[in-house]
Amino acid sequence: MARVKRGMTAHARHRKVLTLSKGFRGRSSTCFRPALERLEKSWQYAYRDRKVKKREMRALWIQRINAAVREFGLKYSTFINRLSKAKISIDRKILAKFAVENPEILKNLVSKIQTGNTATDSSEKLAQQALAKRTRTTKKATVEA
Repeated sequence: MARVKRGMTAHARHRKVLTLSKGFRGRSSTCFRPALERLEKSWQYAYRDRKVKKREMRALWIQRINAAVREFGLKYSTFINRLSKAKISIDRKILAKFAVENPEILKNLVSKIQTGNTATDSSEKLAQQALAKRTRTTKKATVEA
């Protein structure tokens, strides 16, 4: 019977792990077992930090909204409460974007909720147009990619 040499898949797996562990410190980049352990730990960190990133971004949006709304004599919690009572549903990401890029829209929203006017006005139309424009650009980017 002919001789069968083995180890092709194991060698390929080891090479793949060592390639992924380039840049690690010490033996973690050159020896298979420590490299695999470090790689698995790095995947745990990446999984955890994807969620932490979302948490931190939401906190940043809230800080930006709070800073912008305080210029009009409101607190963040009061602003969000009055928005919900006025049945205006704009998420925090968009509100933070308005606070940074289009403060006039935010000013219109604040004046709207301070007067208690729940009818649609120019600020809500501007907000809807900005959202529509944003979705069109993301759709174009998706189509191009």
